[in-house]
Amino acid sequence: MQLDFFPSRTLTLYLAKLFVVRILAVLVMLVLVLLMLDLLSSTGKILAVPGNGQAEIWTYATLRAPQLVARFLPYSVLLATIITLVGLNQNSEVISMKAAGLSAHQILAPLLLTALIVGVGSFAFNERVVTRANATLKAWDANEFRKVPLDSGTRTNLYLTDGTNILSAASVSGTGAGTELTGVTWYRRSPTGAIADQVRAERAVYANPGWRLENAERFDVAGARSEAVSSEVVASQITPEQVALGSVDADAQSFWQLRQSIADYEAAGRRTAELKAKWWHKLAGPLSSVLMPLLGAVAAFGLARSGQVLVRAAIGMALGFAYFVVDNAALAMGNFGGYPPLLAAWAPFVLFALIGETVLIRTEE
Repeated sequence: MQLDFFPSRTLTLYLAKLFVVRILAVLVMLVLVLLMLDLLSSTGKILAVPGNGQAEIWTYATLRAPQLVARFLPYSVLLATIITLVGLNQNSEVISMKAAGLSAHQILAPLLLTALIVGVGSFAFNERVVTRANATLKAWDANEFRKVPLDSGTRTNLYLTDGTNILSAASVSGTGAGTELTGVTWYRRSPTGAIADQVRAERAVYANPGWRLENAERFDVAGARSEAVSSEVVASQITPEQVALGSVDADAQSFWQLRQSIADYEAAGRRTAELKAKWWHKLAGPLSSVLMPLLGAVAAFGLARSGQVLVRAAIGMALGFAYFVVDNAALAMGNFGGYPPLLAAWAPFVLFALIGETVLIRTEE
């Protein structure tokens, strides 16, 4: 195997340009199709709020598009790899490069380098754009698409326990004594563990101690009746500091912000396996683009007239999609502690890198 992976500057630029154009074309196609499908299901909810109109639909689209780009960029790299290599194979360009003395690794090197640059750009895009879009869209969705102040620091999906009782909130804003909860539900349990009653309120503020529910409605489970409650203080053991820790959203925090949240959790004695797995995956996820040319390389080699080009393309696509399935499964296992966080984030990457390299060496080198 030759160690000079870029023997020709012209050939490197040609392959890289070919690859980039196809990545962008596939990505734009996927994002536009998926965004339209998403809008079909979300537009009704947005327009159901009085005062919302076309501007809010465009706002939703601009917040949702970065999420789709981040999620489907590796898929786009995989599909672009298959399209690029199949085209090169059918036009006998792969045979020409091999006849000139290039190895399989040298043919793939420009694609791998391009995929690495795409991965680094994906990481930067996630840090600067996607995390902010996630935070804004989740806060807006938790507020049922009603107006949310910009840069309010709103967090979503709070779930805390006070003894055997449970306090949940759709969104959290503010800090310290000024913390405010919206979409609040308080579940009080009986000594047997069953839910005795629940109290729902649109808003709750810190009462030092406890949280004052305003304009609430209580539902008595045993009596199956509900009654209005003007004000009630619950969850006396839950502090604003616990609320701040309980509302950490890994998808809405940058790499360094999440690292600080993990340190805060560890200092408070809280479980950090899920956050650590997602922290490591913020690196492993974007770098998965580097694997795609390696997994799809099987489509490049073999004679086009042999009739096996489509079979090879299907094998490359199957390897790529198998990686995404295993990656999601491993991340899920890491979230509830089945795998160590580092293993959950990086094991699929290393495993499929070895599989791709093995297939490439055994078939071509």
